[in-house]
Amino acid sequence: MHQSLIMDDKTRSIISLILFLLLTIPARAQRTTTETPTTKFIFRGFNGSESDIRTQGAAMIKPDGLLRLTDRNQNVVGTAFYNKPVRLLDTNNTSSTNNTVRSFSTSFVFVIIPSSSSNGGFGFTFALSPTPYRPGADPEQFLGLLNKDNDGNSTNHVFAVEFDTVQGFKDGADSSGNHIGLNFNSLKSAYQEPVVYYDNDGPNRKEDFRLQSGEPIRAHLDYDGPTQTLNFTVYPAKSRSRPIRPLISQLPVPNLSQIVQEEMYVGFTAATGRESSAHYVMGWSFSSGGDRPIADTLELSELPPAPPNKAKKGGYNSQVIALIVALSGVTVILLALLFFFSMYKKRLQQGEILEDWEINHPHRLRYKDLFAATDGFSEDRIIGTGGFGTVFRGNIASSPSNQIAVKKITPNSMQGVREFIAEIESLGRLRHKNLVNLQGWCKHKNDLLLIYDYIPNGSLDSLLYSVPRRSGAVLSWNVRFQIAKGIASGLLYLHEEWEQIVIHRDVKPSNVLIESDMNPRLGDFGLARLYERGSQSNTTVVVGTIGYMAPELARNGKSSSASDVFAFGVLLLEIVSGRRPTDSGTFFLADWVMELHASNEIIRAVDPRLGSGYDEREAKLALGMGLLCCHQRPASRPSMRMVLRYMNGDEDVPQIDDNWGYSDSSSRSEIGSKFEGYVSSDRASGSVASFSVTRISSSSVMSGR
Repeated sequence: MHQSLIMDDKTRSIISLILFLLLTIPARAQRTTTETPTTKFIFRGFNGSESDIRTQGAAMIKPDGLLRLTDRNQNVVGTAFYNKPVRLLDTNNTSSTNNTVRSFSTSFVFVIIPSSSSNGGFGFTFALSPTPYRPGADPEQFLGLLNKDNDGNSTNHVFAVEFDTVQGFKDGADSSGNHIGLNFNSLKSAYQEPVVYYDNDGPNRKEDFRLQSGEPIRAHLDYDGPTQTLNFTVYPAKSRSRPIRPLISQLPVPNLSQIVQEEMYVGFTAATGRESSAHYVMGWSFSSGGDRPIADTLELSELPPAPPNKAKKGGYNSQVIALIVALSGVTVILLALLFFFSMYKKRLQQGEILEDWEINHPHRLRYKDLFAATDGFSEDRIIGTGGFGTVFRGNIASSPSNQIAVKKITPNSMQGVREFIAEIESLGRLRHKNLVNLQGWCKHKNDLLLIYDYIPNGSLDSLLYSVPRRSGAVLSWNVRFQIAKGIASGLLYLHEEWEQIVIHRDVKPSNVLIESDMNPRLGDFGLARLYERGSQSNTTVVVGTIGYMAPELARNGKSSSASDVFAFGVLLLEIVSGRRPTDSGTFFLADWVMELHASNEIIRAVDPRLGSGYDEREAKLALGMGLLCCHQRPASRPSMRMVLRYMNGDEDVPQIDDNWGYSDSSSRSEIGSKFEGYVSSDRASGSVASFSVTRISSSSVMSGR
């Protein structure tokens, strides 16, 4: 019995030991698990992460998934922290000096875009903070992390990796503006290195690059708690692999344990100042706890696209800009005064006084520029010859298309001078898509020059007659009809839509130039007259070209918008028929078309070269419209506004009455004799863009203008 009692005591001891172990081991395991929590997250872009990231200030999550810390506005702060605190401190001892910072690792891809190609600032930080916000933090050198009052204060409990793009706060004169720094409770970096990475082709081969390049950049931070070693690496994201050698490697980092509290928040801060940059984070991963935590790798292909690298122009603040503008303004005024004084002195020396028309029309080009643009007015540059001058093609940088047409007025021609002034006064102020644009003028000694847009397709006259003879290429019906409508639109602008009434007085195919897209432009305003609305034209001299001149000009010589309509009517018949308005005197186009109309055969007037490739309805409309515009009585002719309505099909063309026609051929002869000596046929070359004017005696022009 004694033996059994002894065995019972031993059994009870063993049982008690087993129970003790069973109860205490799980408790210790549970406590160990509680004391060593891990944090791990990865953001491959930030769409849908609004609840996981706390943003403040200028920071925001963009619709494209980028985390923007700041835009390029001046003096702004932006912060973005992970929403949950991270347990980073082991407190196994009562003394805070023996606390250990747990191992952690982070990786992120960022982009910094400066305001201009040379200026930007101030940078951003990756930070450990006791709070998810940085209240009271300042912009500029304080990077949205601290301010001038708490900088360096041991109660901050802030650790930051500083990505600085300007010279750092409290940095020495030898500090680089493009650097990485490790900051402990202060913006003064305890460790600092210029931004480089070590090429894996050689362990000591350094490659530098700019943080604010506008290109994606990778950053890796690894802290080993047991050894207190911190390794930091930064390099362009386009590099093939992560450098083996880090940019910063510090062993140990003892003061980190004095900063880190039991729970910390991880995130980013950024700021701008008078200099500014946009700061973006494309992706971010973090891991802490465990033996050697490693943050997950971020693949560029899995991240949102990098923001466009579009730097704002100008990197000066408003005061500098104001000073530059003020100095520039003073300089311009002084130079202008010097220029006008020099010109005035030169005029006095030459005994030349500017006329009124020269003062009122300032688009004057320099003769030497035009001389150079036309290779000294070389014969190889000639593209047309008219009654009062020669047209040259030129190349000049100040022209919108780099090409110009320069009309050189024939010297010692009084009519040429009058035409020169007339074109400047009229065409110089007109702007319409169906009018030739006068770019400027030049008066040099006896040379008078007019500068126009160069129009490569030449004149309508050449496209109707010369080109088909050379190459067989005939204008299609659609092109002809659109050209006619364009000319009508230009005349409507002259007659009704500009501030004054402009009578062209020389509407004909050689004065219509065709652009590359077949848009017509009416030019050659040397015979044009301007007068105020409500007043009457007092011109009494007959000018124009035989075949396009209205019959009333033979009686009173007074041109009007109706006489322009008559010329347009002849031109319209010419476009449809492909025949000139008159020959040696036995054929008149309008009479011929009227005869066909009277015999219900008007469609025979269509250019036979078109074959069946035309719209019969439009052809009949155009021929009827041409006859109506050529009516013998001016009051029976439609306005150009009505012409366009008829051609657009908005209204039907009225019937031509029996009293439309010209009188017999004797009347024609009378008109011809009346004009003889005052008017001749157009002698301009029709193969190229020309700006010719019908020759008229100088005496008639002087008395009529």
